[in-house]
Amino acid sequence: MSDRKIKFFGARLIKTGIAVFITATICYYFDLPIVFAVIIAIVTIEPTASDSIRKGIIRFPAALIGAGLATTFTYWFGHSPITYTLAAVFTIYICIGLKLEVGALIATITAVAMIPVTQDHYFLTFIERIGTTTIGLIISTFVNFFIMPPHFSEEIKKRNDQLFEDTAELLKKRTDELISSKKAISRDCQKEYMRITSELAKSFQLSRYQRDEWKYHRHSISELRVFVNETKKLNRLQQIHYHLGHLITVHISEKAFSHSDQVLLKQTIDSTVDLLKTAGVTPSDEHIKNIRELDEQFWHTNDDSQPSTKKYHHHFTTETIMLFVILSIHDVLEELGARPKPVSQQEKH
Repeated sequence: MSDRKIKFFGARLIKTGIAVFITATICYYFDLPIVFAVIIAIVTIEPTASDSIRKGIIRFPAALIGAGLATTFTYWFGHSPITYTLAAVFTIYICIGLKLEVGALIATITAVAMIPVTQDHYFLTFIERIGTTTIGLIISTFVNFFIMPPHFSEEIKKRNDQLFEDTAELLKKRTDELISSKKAISRDCQKEYMRITSELAKSFQLSRYQRDEWKYHRHSISELRVFVNETKKLNRLQQIHYHLGHLITVHISEKAFSHSDQVLLKQTIDSTVDLLKTAGVTPSDEHIKNIRELDEQFWHTNDDSQPSTKKYHHHFTTETIMLFVILSIHDVLEELGARPKPVSQQEKH
């Protein structure tokens, strides 16, 4: 529970509160409707300053469209249900047609919220709503830019460490199933594989956020090196996850491994799992020896295989696929083992 509270009470929540307070204060001082500006300030807080600026440029004209349509339909049909319907539908339609999809939500909220408070003086009401919308957009963008700029590198590092750990556990569990000739993949392995896939996508999104954020904020050489190193690990982790996917889809129809093969495979997999958990620490001599044996075995796996009498002949046996995956993961871990040059004290400053 304490971890959830800490995550919830994060920088984005604080920035949202600051943006709402400043926006409401400005509107209150100038006797402007507060609710429109506050709504805009809440929904336009983005993960990065880059997103706030880029999406703000799109949201402003979209809000103009919504306010204009709301005023027009209210003038024609009054505060009737058809006014709400037409304002919402045409606002979304025009925003999509003009490639302003990012601003469609803001525009629709502006349009629908304007209708019940628009009585007369339609043009002045339009100007007033656009003014409050502009205030909310500008304040949220400035707050996002100047207050508590996000640093995603540390979070990416923590996620990488956990994902390497989770991938190692999944590799161990799935290979145990295959070595024991379990015919169907367990539901746990399937769910874990999909979860890791989703977590990898989130990490790559954080990596994009960090690159975008550095377009507007300065960073040190040491910060850059940490980010580059963690991005390298993330890319390698994606490669490993791709190779692991071959084991998720493979099926076993008969006893695939002899007793001696099982012993060698289990030893190599155990040492590979340990390497994964340490994200590419230099492997032991015994691990290298086992890898060489598996490599030799891989190239002769199908030499003695008999032609299949089944309708569909699979050129790669379960053993071949499994050896390929283990060797491929080892190759990725070897590439990952190259450590970056230590950062000097001068570079840190």
